[in-house]
Amino acid sequence: MTALSVNVNKFALVRNARGADLPNLIDISNKCLNFGADGITVHPRPDERHAKFSDLEPLKNLLAKFENKEFNIEGYPSDFFVKKVIEVKPDQVTLVPDPPGALTSSFGWDCHENKEFLRDIVSEFKKNKIRVSIFINPSIKTLENLEVIQTDRVELYTYDYAHNFTENKNTAIKSYIDVSTYLKKEFPEIKLNAGHDLNLENLKFFLENINNVEEVSIGHALICDTFEYGLEKTIKKYLSLTKIKWLLSFGFNLP
Repeated sequence: MTALSVNVNKFALVRNARGADLPNLIDISNKCLNFGADGITVHPRPDERHAKFSDLEPLKNLLAKFENKEFNIEGYPSDFFVKKVIEVKPDQVTLVPDPPGALTSSFGWDCHENKEFLRDIVSEFKKNKIRVSIFINPSIKTLENLEVIQTDRVELYTYDYAHNFTENKNTAIKSYIDVSTYLKKEFPEIKLNAGHDLNLENLKFFLENINNVEEVSIGHALICDTFEYGLEKTIKKYLSLTKIKWLLSFGFNLP
């Protein structure tokens, strides 16, 4: 069973566009969780153009009201980011190598060039009992030095898969299967997350072929689908894909 974490950044972007509090990020996140989402993800960037650092504590307090729901904070580990995350203590922090002005996360860490930096940051978070995931490209070469870095999880950057899916889905997923297989063999203690441009069209095939994905974080596509289906129905559509193997194991008949 794969957990669905809803990235609510785009809801925050709409809120910030009018300088007010509509939609209210806590209310939206609460609805997502009540509709079945397994967690909430935010990525507060330095310019706070969507999720703000002031959103973190209220979101943590919201998640505390639920059992078995997780709070994930993504971001580049600047000194300020590290300080704020340690103050809030989410269930998971996902480290991305974005420069400050990046429009979106568009590449993973080079674990060779950044091994000492990542090792020290990961150690700091783990000392504070925060699970750590690092954003990686779908290449075995990028996984060099994982034994040094000591991360708990890695998150596969799924842009290439998503954007090549319609042309040839089997080719698109090959490098992701290779990484998944390598991790299971060489680093079975490191769990696998995935995210970026996963959607209702490509998610099912991804999870059918990579059966060790612990969590997917989905925001932009899910929010776009909300315009067509509404929030509750959209979340249930995604859950039908992330939970399909689990439901079948209990004898549920699914379309």
